Order: sequence, then structure tokens, then C-alpha cells
Amino acid sequence: MVSLQPSPPAAARREQILSIIDEQGFAKVTQLSRRFGISEVTVRTDLDALAESHAVLRVHGGAVAGTRPAGLERPFEQSVLAARDEKARIGRAAAALVESDQAVVLDVGTTTTAIAAALLARDDLHNVVIITNALNIALALETVIPRFTVVVTGGTLRPLQHSLVDPLAGVVLDQVRGDLAFIGCSGVDAVAGITNVNLPEADMKRRMLAAAGRRIVVADSSKLGVGQLSRVVPIDGIDTLITGSEADPVQLERLTAVGLDIITA
Repeated sequence: MVSLQPSPPAAARREQILSIIDEQGFAKVTQLSRRFGISEVTVRTDLDALAESHAVLRVHGGAVAGTRPAGLERPFEQSVLAARDEKARIGRAAAALVESDQAVVLDVGTTTTAIAAALLARDDLHNVVIITNALNIALALETVIPRFTVVVTGGTLRPLQHSLVDPLAGVVLDQVRGDLAFIGCSGVDAVAGITNVNLPEADMKRRMLAAAGRRIVVADSSKLGVGQLSRVVPIDGIDTLITGSEADPVQLERLTAVGLDIITA
């Protein structure tokens, strides 16, 4: 008989289940039930949810690795190669908004990493506090300490993006107030709002936006007009979008029509 123990939140648990299946190629319901200390009914529900996005393929007694759609999450090292010049321009435009003596909440992602690089180049900034859930960003900013103070949220590591998520990651965000929050995403759409391809990081993004006075989304032009799996916030849940000059004018017009302030770089 399985002894049920506290389990990670459903979204985080499904990410872990997916990692196990990707690594092994197959996982049994009984194995996952023992691994996470949850009932087999709950495991089947998790596998069914993953199967709906084609991340896994359900088979008798468990699931095997599936074929992920093109819109599903890519590793950081792959994403960083896409639209590199555009992201660098977005990063510089975002970093230009930061002033000395401010606290900045900085999300995980390739475009926010470009912001970190642009902040490194600004030797005029002093006494800036950076609060981040991205391990790669924290390490990159280590070289500007003590001009900057770098606060890492802690939490559970997602190797795919070098990110920290719940459980525990939100504890720091609930206790801080930033002047600016820079959030990455997988989609920006006038109707769908700000969306992301994975659930655990979407929750972190919501908390980051709630923890800042000015809420800014950074997204390269390929993200405009796109809706993804998890909704972060509606369009009116952010103040500003920074995107590239390559952005489709039609998409920019639609976003402007719903009241969004847009900066193109």
C-alpha cells in the first residue's frame, strides 16, 4: 500500500513527471505513484493532462515520451540563439529604464538575460537591487557586486531554463516590493493576454508582476499574436511591452488599441 506524503503542486509535479519520462522513455503509473507519494488516480490525471499537450503518449499502465508541438518549451541554450540581435536591442531598451537606487525584479529567460547583459554595461548605476529566479542571471551579475545587490528567490530548480520555481520560490517575492519588474513570456496577444508554455514559471511571473510598481513585459516580435498553454495575466495586467522593431504593425495596432504602452527597439 502506498503511503501518501506531501507532494509538489500539480504543475511542478507534472514537470517532474515529464522529465522522468523524457529521461527513461517510459514510466509506469505504479512507479510514479510511489515516486511522488500520490494515488494512482492522481497519476493518471497528471498523465492525461500531459497527453493533451502531446508531451507524452498514454499507453496501458503508464506513458511514453511524446512528440512535442513546435510551440512547446525549448531549452534555454536553444532559445538564446533565436533573434539574438533583436533581444539585445530589447535588453538595452529595458536596461535604459533602470535608475540608481531602484529595486528590479528580473524574470528568467533569454530576453531578460539580455537585460542583465545591458545592465552590466551601465557603469553609471549604483545601489541597484536585482531580485531574480534565474541562476544564470544571478551568476552573470555577480561581477557588479557591490554596486548591485543580487537577491535569488530560492526554490526548486528547473534545469531547462536554469530557473527556480515553487515550492519555496514565491516566499521571497511575497516579501519584497520592486520599482520595476521585467517579465519574459511565450506569447503576447490582445485577447489571450500574456501567456507562457509552462505552468510553474507562469505562476512565478504573476507573483513578480504583483511585486512591482511598474510591470514590463519583454518579448521579441515572434511572440506577438501568440497564445500559449498558461495565461499569466490579461493585457491590462501589465503597463508596458518592449519588443523589436521587426514586430508586425497589425499586432502592434491591436495591442495599442487595448491601451497597452509599447516601446519598440
